[in-house]
Amino acid sequence: MPRRRHRYQVIHAGWSNKRRVYGCVLHLDIKNEKIWIQHDGTEGGIANELISRGIPKKDIVLAFHSPFKRQFTEFAVG
Repeated sequence: MPRRRHRYQVIHAGWSNKRRVYGCVLHLDIKNEKIWIQHDGTEGGIANELISRGIPKKDIVLAFHSPFKRQFTEFAVG
């Protein structure tokens, strides 16, 4: 039986002018009942989208910031 790791990624993959294109657009993990944003390459910011859908800031970790910097945001530290 496969283990659930609660990791989610959105990537773009394909071809452009005979060159291979591949990259991560979005990477989220769910750990300790919080949403950890590991990478956010979206225009509007996934944190803003989550907030607009009712997720409180205290349940969102901006993991792409160092633990030291997180204390200065309005979001969870970890």
